[in-house]
Amino acid sequence: MIAAAVLLLYAVLAAVHLPRLGRMAAWAERAPRLAITMWQAACASVVASALLAAVAFAVPAEALGHGLAGLFEACAAMMDSGVTLTSAGAVALLVAGTALVRLGWCGAAVLFRAGAERREHVAWLRLLGRHDRNLGAIVLDHDERLAYCVPGRHARMVITTGALRALAPEQVAAVLAHERAHLRGRHHLVIAAAEALVTAFPGVPVFEHARTEVARLIELLADDVAARRHPRVQLAAALVGLATGRAPGFALGAGGETALTRVRRMVNPALPLRRGEHAAGLLTVGLLLCGPGAVALAPGLVALLAHHCHELLT
Repeated sequence: MIAAAVLLLYAVLAAVHLPRLGRMAAWAERAPRLAITMWQAACASVVASALLAAVAFAVPAEALGHGLAGLFEACAAMMDSGVTLTSAGAVALLVAGTALVRLGWCGAAVLFRAGAERREHVAWLRLLGRHDRNLGAIVLDHDERLAYCVPGRHARMVITTGALRALAPEQVAAVLAHERAHLRGRHHLVIAAAEALVTAFPGVPVFEHARTEVARLIELLADDVAARRHPRVQLAAALVGLATGRAPGFALGAGGETALTRVRRMVNPALPLRRGEHAAGLLTVGLLLCGPGAVALAPGLVALLAHHCHELLT
């Protein structure tokens, strides 16, 4: 019962207060990949804590102590020892199961909707665009300066004639490298996961902020990947040229609202994280991911040790 209370309390406090800690993380722009992982771990820890709180409430510690291999073994141990679920425990498990099913359903719905929009857009691009082998992208005859990628099974990079007229060849190469980073990193799946959490559990602060921050940090990550092979000044100039362009909602574009702030980051790059800072970030991720499970298993482990120690003494 104590473990269930601790897990539930953590889930509530983390859901409300973790976004404040995330906003104070000034190092995030220096290590966007680690920051994305930390936001994902924070969301996962909240979901896991809420689900494990229901399990810890429903399954007594003495029953769990006989089967630490998993929930099914715990349930078998409960039946063997004559322990039955209380009505409150059954309700807790039902709520947890419903939440898990809702999360899976919303995740599938997000992926299906985005996939349908992308397939329709790719079909439209086949009719109106032309493939440029030198660029490795589809050129779309349009005055608006746009460069974006359509991820998924039929991945495409798209650039408009307006962008080609406005950007120098080196800048075009840099911005297409940015889009290629999105495709190779499968960044659309990261965004889809964040979107699924918000859709399944609307109004939860940590999920709302994670969606916003992950979308921003993914653009920084793609900038960093592109800057490994192209001069930062060329990428910065390309971002300025594409700042007013708006890619389709289901696509990942180089321009947009964050372009100008990313320009400053490209022109004045911050120092990367020191080894100790990076290690501390990884440790935090590990604690977020493993903490709920450790709290949930602690009563069972204590019961298991107590049981065996009693057998040895007798």
